Amino acid sequence: MSEVTPTSTEPRFTLTPDHLVHLTDEAALKVAEIREAEEIEDGMALRLRVVGGGCAGFSYDLYFDNKTDLDRAYKLKSCDIIVDEMSLMYLVGTTIDYVESLAGAGFKFDNPGVKSTCGCGSSFS
Repeated sequence: MSEVTPTSTEPRFTLTPDHLVHLTDEAALKVAEIREAEEIEDGMALRLRVVGGGCAGFSYDLYFDNKTDLDRAYKLKSCDIIVDEMSLMYLVGTTIDYVESLAGAGFKFDNPGVKSTCGCGSSFS
C-alpha cells in the first residue's frame, strides 16, 4: 500500500490511500470486469476526476488513463487508481460504490464534502 507523506507545513501524520478515497468490493469487481471486457492495457489505471459542469457546478468522471507526473497513484482493492491533485481535494473521504437497482446501474459517489446536489443527482457543489 502506498503512503502519502505530509510536507513540513502539514500536520505530522501519514495518510494511507484508504483515508483519501474508499472503493467498495462491488466497485472494485466492476472495475475489474470492465477492464477485462474492454481489454484495457495493463499500464492504464482508473482515473478519478472531478470536472466543472452540470447544473450544480461539478461532476465526477471515471475512465482508464495513463498516469502523468501530476497524478497520485494508489492501489485500492487490487485496482490501480490515479487522481490529479485538483480532483483529490474534492474527493477526500469519498466512497465509490457500484449499485444495480430498478432505476439503473452505475458507480455511486458518497462524498461527505458535498454541500448540495442537482435534482437528477449527476452533479454537486
